[in-house]
Amino acid sequence: MKLATIRNATPDGALHLVSRDLSRMAPAAPIVATLQQAIEQWALVAPRLATLAQQLELGAAPGMMPFEPRLAAAPLPRAWQWLDASAFHAHGDLLETVFGIDPPPEKRTVPLMYQGAGDDLLGPCDDIALPSADDGMDFEGEIAVIVDRVPMGTPADVAHRHIRLLMIANDTSLRVLAGKDLRTGFGFLNSKASTSFGPVAVTPDELGPAWRDGRIHLPLQVHWNGTLFGRPHCGAMGFSFGELIAHAARTRNLAPGTIIGSGTISNDDFRTVGSACIAERRAIELIDEGQPRTAYMAFGDRVRIEMLDEAGASIFGAIDQAYVRAAPPAQPHA
Repeated sequence: MKLATIRNATPDGALHLVSRDLSRMAPAAPIVATLQQAIEQWALVAPRLATLAQQLELGAAPGMMPFEPRLAAAPLPRAWQWLDASAFHAHGDLLETVFGIDPPPEKRTVPLMYQGAGDDLLGPCDDIALPSADDGMDFEGEIAVIVDRVPMGTPADVAHRHIRLLMIANDTSLRVLAGKDLRTGFGFLNSKASTSFGPVAVTPDELGPAWRDGRIHLPLQVHWNGTLFGRPHCGAMGFSFGELIAHAARTRNLAPGTIIGSGTISNDDFRTVGSACIAERRAIELIDEGQPRTAYMAFGDRVRIEMLDEAGASIFGAIDQAYVRAAPPAQPHA
């Protein structure tokens, strides 16, 4: 199944089924109103949603209409929890080398993960409004999973069974502020803007053989201002999603609707396949040329992130958005 949340007058939007070719959609109501509700009742509603998805493929779903990604919010516009990892060792190894960072002693056995903000997640075509281009605006192409309830202490070989949906993401980072956040010892805060997600979330079976061992074995394409910036392969994850979920649930339960991200997609052959973030490109330039020459983003820049299957069809639809200057906040009424 492919699922999208279409904006309406409510903060959580209206859940819709989307056809495999991303051309049509149909409302999930009266089965279930929102994706959060669906995740919370997955065993009950998933078979009924699958039946509706089949009707949609046949062009016979009630309320069927064209699918327009610009109407889509993030599949989960707000989530109980957004946890982001650094699961690609190539990315961590590169940045540690460039910046002289001592790697954590358990970096190959214990995932790095931080808790981000799940209260304001952006849709695939939303502008990313930020206060200053001097903060080092950077995109980060990622993949993510949505889980149902995960009990505390769930082991990795069981944790993957809690994955209900997969997504692509753009986890915007403000690189100039990142160092300040890390020096506090409390982790990322000001350096992490709202995260954006692709227009549809898909069940793992939609990926066929490309979904195995808790990883997506396909490349993620990242374009910056219309030029291909990188096409790293997602199968190079050093930790599987099962391992990431188990790590997150080591000392607490995970609520249904928790989102867990992979971190920046990165490969060892980054000079060939490119990168999914600017910071990595700058690090490579520093090694090769003695100084970085690629600037971070400017207001008006656009990023497009998409994953294609082996036949060249889009799986999740595309994240396609501009970085813009934020308007001054509205003043509260006296």
